[in-house]
Amino acid sequence: MRTIPRFSWLGVLILLLLVPVMAPEAAEQCAHRGKLDVLYCDEDRDLVADPPKDPKKLVNPDTLIFAYVPVEDPAVYATPFSDLLRHIEKVTGKKTQYFGPQNYAAQIEAMRSGRLHITGYATGSVSFAVNLAGAVPFAVMGDDKGGGGYHLIVIAQAGNAKINSVADLRGKRVAHVSQTSNSGHQAPVYFFSKMGVVPGKDYEIVFTGKHDNSILGVVNGDYDAAAVAHTVLERMVNRGVVKKTDYKIVYTSPLFPVAGWAYAHNLDPKLVEKIKEAFFTFQIQGSSVAKEWKTYTRFVPVSYKKDWEAVVGIQEANGVAFVKDSPEYKKFSKPPSKGE
Repeated sequence: MRTIPRFSWLGVLILLLLVPVMAPEAAEQCAHRGKLDVLYCDEDRDLVADPPKDPKKLVNPDTLIFAYVPVEDPAVYATPFSDLLRHIEKVTGKKTQYFGPQNYAAQIEAMRSGRLHITGYATGSVSFAVNLAGAVPFAVMGDDKGGGGYHLIVIAQAGNAKINSVADLRGKRVAHVSQTSNSGHQAPVYFFSKMGVVPGKDYEIVFTGKHDNSILGVVNGDYDAAAVAHTVLERMVNRGVVKKTDYKIVYTSPLFPVAGWAYAHNLDPKLVEKIKEAFFTFQIQGSSVAKEWKTYTRFVPVSYKKDWEAVVGIQEANGVAFVKDSPEYKKFSKPPSKGE
């Protein structure tokens, strides 16, 4: 693995320019696509893209480009994933390169264009990546009991006596993450509307682009409250970015699956098996990953069709369309506003 002692966007950009670009393949004849973009086929009806039928369209790169959810400073996760990347190199025989995407749309576009091979997508963006970028989810972090989960939480400043429940959000300025974020938008719209508080109608929504932006915005008094994933907040507390005394939690949702790890559908199947082997033989405990995710011990296999059913159900109930010209994706593609 190439060591990155100091994060360099110039270096990453140069690397990406050197990586062979896979132009979007011409649409193959396909008996069934479902909701997938015309570039992909789902003849086995598992809801994810099948490998290309033409062997010439399979990809077996010398360097595997790896990324994680762009929830914070893109450089933050280069070090925590260093041991995993070394293990992937050992098992696959490939070099690896960490890439820090600036936003969710950039992460999806990178895989769609062939510039990203393995990545962890935020729960709510998994469905967009599956349908628009040919992502194939295969793992989540977990333990011997199964895959990990997270809650949507609503936080307010610790000293804010006016906000103690979802009902108190009426008339307030509330931070959401992005149109496609599960905990940062889709789940709040679904759950809060059923509770009689309609986001965007009963309170002002401010999209921040990232969970950490929403959290820091509440702590600094920019927003009255924020809807975020509890796991992101916990990691920020563990790193000392915010303190438990800075905020209070006024709502907690049912459990959702954590970030889904996916590979590009057009990777050579033999390479895919090696990638899976690397993830499923990697022990999180005692590794660099454990310093950031203390409660997980291993990667657990998942099925998009089964494990993302509830998430997709919420998105569809909210009228989300998994297409690039949808209002959700257009908003999703915009960078966060300055100061947010």
